[in-house]
Amino acid sequence: FMALYAVATVLFLPGAVITLAGGALFGPFWGTLWNLTGATVGAALAFLIARYLGADWVARRAGPRMQRLNDGVATEGWRFVAFVRLVPLFPFNLLNYALGLTRISFLNYLLATWVFMLPGAFAYTWLGHAGREALSGGDGLIRNLTIALSLLAAVAFLPRIVRKLRAKPMLEVADLKRQLDAGEDVLLLDVRPAADFAGEWGHVRDARSVPLEELPQRLTELKEHQQRPIRLICRTDRRSAQAARLLADAGFTDAQVIRGGMTAWRANGWPVAGA
Repeated sequence: FMALYAVATVLFLPGAVITLAGGALFGPFWGTLWNLTGATVGAALAFLIARYLGADWVARRAGPRMQRLNDGVATEGWRFVAFVRLVPLFPFNLLNYALGLTRISFLNYLLATWVFMLPGAFAYTWLGHAGREALSGGDGLIRNLTIALSLLAAVAFLPRIVRKLRAKPMLEVADLKRQLDAGEDVLLLDVRPAADFAGEWGHVRDARSVPLEELPQRLTELKEHQQRPIRLICRTDRRSAQAARLLADAGFTDAQVIRGGMTAWRANGWPVAGA
């Protein structure tokens, strides 16, 4: 069964169906172990194929997303692998191959893959076990289905929790003012619509206008700041929080939201440009 799972992973076959089958065949404990081991072996084989045999093919298949993976691994190492295993930003089967082209060590990749695929593997294995119990009319049907649904809900919310844990705390507007006055190497991005940037509220001097809606297409403009401090400001801090998530996913390591945004800046009576 583990060999079948590994081959399916290498051949881009959907692993969810096999994971459910593992739960139905072997139960929640052994099923999780066999599913996780098979998936990890497959992921390891795909990684090694990409690293030593199919680099050109993988690079073409991954396209521009390859740079994103390279940047993430260069910045965070195994922690980036953990993040993409918990948060499905990239198709699982292609991710296994694409990570083989990065500079991460095979051992770190293997351990992070096994450990951080565990929550999802356990949830889907239990779902397969609960499905078998439902079909066979076994005891504890309601209990098993309830546990399965609870585990799936937890896995669904896990990416949101991980994003919050990775997010940097908001920066107070007074700290931003101090950094700017001191001439620190800070890039201030105003992510309001362009009309607001030039409107009656004005903007903080030296801020660069990059509306939230344009940010994904303009990430290449910011590459030189990937490892440098970026501060995000909007009218309050909601749009800035969305921008911070986009930047974090793209491998930017120090993007912080300004709490209260331009509302807090103007409340302090500090000067604005363009008003």
